[in-house]
Order: sequence, then C-alpha cells, then structure tokens
Amino acid sequence: MKILIKNATILNYQSPYNSTNQDILISQGLISKIAENIEADKETEVYTFENLHVSCGWFDSGVSFGEPGFEERETLSNGLEVAARSGFTKILLNSNTDPIPDSKSIIGHLIKMSRGLTTTLYPIGALTVESKGNQMASLYDMIIGGAIAFGDFKRPIRKANLLKTALQYCQSFEGMVISHPINNELAGKGVMHEGITSTRIGLKGIPSMAESVQIARDLEILKYSGGKLHIPNISTEAGLDLIRKAKKQGLKVSCSVGLPHLIFDDTKLESFDPNFKVFPPIRSKTDQQALRAGLLEGTIDTISSMHEPMNIEFKKLEFENAAAGSLGLESCFGILNKVFPLDKVLSFLTRGVKCFSIPFPSIAIGATADLTLFNPEISYRYSVDDLKSTSKNSPYLGLELQGKVLGSFNNGILTLND
Repeated sequence: MKILIKNATILNYQSPYNSTNQDILISQGLISKIAENIEADKETEVYTFENLHVSCGWFDSGVSFGEPGFEERETLSNGLEVAARSGFTKILLNSNTDPIPDSKSIIGHLIKMSRGLTTTLYPIGALTVESKGNQMASLYDMIIGGAIAFGDFKRPIRKANLLKTALQYCQSFEGMVISHPINNELAGKGVMHEGITSTRIGLKGIPSMAESVQIARDLEILKYSGGKLHIPNISTEAGLDLIRKAKKQGLKVSCSVGLPHLIFDDTKLESFDPNFKVFPPIRSKTDQQALRAGLLEGTIDTISSMHEPMNIEFKKLEFENAAAGSLGLESCFGILNKVFPLDKVLSFLTRGVKCFSIPFPSIAIGATADLTLFNPEISYRYSVDDLKSTSKNSPYLGLELQGKVLGSFNNGILTLND
C-alpha cells in the first residue's frame, strides 16, 4: 500500500527537509520520496490537511492502561489506539498489570497483544518478583522476551543491596534499572505536597525530602556499582539538583518529569478534586518552575504524560481515599504547546528514546516512516468529548489547548482522528 501525504511542513532537525513544505510518499512502510507536488497513481491513497505539520513519531516513557487485570479501566488495544490518536507512536508500558509482568512469558504476551497497531509497545518488566521488593525477577529472560527496562511501578527499591546487585547484573546485557523516587517511611500517609497549602486545607503532606533522600541514596549506589539508572517522574527542585550534579559527574542516570508537575502547582488541590491526585504529588510553584527549567536545559531527559486511567468509583471519593492517577495522552501536546515553543515541545516528545536505546527516527528518503501529523495553530477548550480513553479522570478538562493531533503513522499503519 502506498500513502501520499500532501503539503506537509516537516519539523525534524535531523532531516535535510527540516522546515520545508513537501509531499511525503510512503510505500511498504518506508519513505520512498520527499518532494514538492508528487503525482499520485491509482494505487496511492492521498491525504491532505489544513496547515499540516509532520514530525518524527512521539514517545512516552511511562503509560498505564489496564489490561490484563483491569480491563474496565482501559484495554490494551483501546489504550494503544488512544496513544496513536494522540501522536505517540512509541510508549513504555508500566509494570502494574495483573499478573505483574515479572517473567518472559508475560512480557511476550503483552508484546503479542500489541502487534498490528500503529503504536509500538515496549513493556517495562518488574524488577522484583510480583513487585514485592524482595527477590530479583528473571531480568535476562525478560530482556530476551522484549522488556525495555526493569522497575516496580510507584514503588521504591527499599533494599539498597538489591539495587546495587540489579545495577551490576544489568551491565552484562546493557539493561536499565528504574527506581521510583520516593521514601515511603518519610512519605507516610501523605496525600499531597507538604507545604503551606496542605496545612491550610488540612490534608496530610508528603515532604520534598521523601523524594530527595531516595534519589541521593540511589545515586550513591549508582556511583559505586555502575550501570544505567532511570528515575521517573521527578517532582522536586531538590531532586532535580541531585540529578544535575550526578550527570556532571558522569553517572549514567536519566530522568523524566510528569505532565501534571509541569502544568499545575499544589494550590490546585484547594478544590479537593481527586483528578489532581497523582503520585508523586503535584508540588509547589517553585518546584514547577525548576522542573520547567530543568527540562529546557536538558537535565530532564524526557516527559511522561503519566497516563493512568482509573475507575470512576475509585475517583469519586473523598480526596484522601481517592486513587492516585490521571489521564494525559490525549491532552499532552496541546498543553505543552501552550506553555513551550513548538520546537522545544517536539524535542521533549522525541528525544527520550535515546535513554532506552530505541532507534531515533528521521524523516528522510529510505527511512522507516514513523510520523506524527498535527496542526500546531488550532486552539480549543478541552472537554469530555475529546477523551477517547475508557476512563475519564482528566485534570485538564476545561483548559484552553493550543495545537491538535491529526494522526500518526508507524508500523505501516495510519491512524487518523475523526
């Protein structure tokens, strides 16, 4: 099958066609021609969009769906369809399914279920058996099965020696360890950021040091053991400072920031809206500004939408008892494009693949077609009608967004929005 995309402004700094308006001809999943005014034959499907811009396909470093185990939240097929419609052609799937993905067979099953779709799924394997934090899982077998990295979702690696051993062991096959930055003893029963707002509204807080203490420990172990460590969804200025220093020392550490932590600060929780309850919690304005700066300077490697569908019965509760988690895929581009320059947004949404040794695509003749199609100028108010996820727990409803995804192409498959 051949597809011709007409009049596209190409935005890809690696491409010789960057910032030019071209037609893109795709044949058998490869870019076969890039030129102005390409003529289509009878076998070619032609697509034209107003103010079309095309970039390399986007990447999300941490997404949750539901299947297997929690299909009522989101099935794998619908979740990947949502990702494709949101412009994401590559996602890392968090290790929070049921059963926990702690074996080669479960990893292989997830990959098999995701085949034949636009968005490529890279499963994160559990670091420990059943994510209980006691015994290291069969990491090498999972790598053979297709796991991209190893971590226990939203759970810190409590045992320091286990982290040391995992980092040392993974070096034999270039594996990456993911360590979530939270010290549960310091976090206690907190449900939001500890600060002026938590005191004023009477909710138990999680201090910033619950993150920085854990990051400091993990980085000391990394310095000793070597290896590759990824710290997901950092939320504090103190944690960012520690990672910045570690990178300057040459440690192989990468990190991500969650979309909610870039957009909101803890005063949003004054409404007690459970959709703003995420983990790690939304922090102070000072933290938010520091995270934005860290992303722009490159200390923060990538963004996660922190997409985590949640049953309505787990959200329609008092704030203290509601489950943590929010949607993020559908709104991610429009929100970022409202806050940051477009070229920076595209960098944030693509550069993270390098951390996980995923090939970085290019828009060039002969390259595999891995593309996101969008109009960066469309402004609209985000509403429930824009949600394609099964669950509806979005904190971004009602916001004015800038830019709309038109579709994506990957794995030889084109997915378009209505």
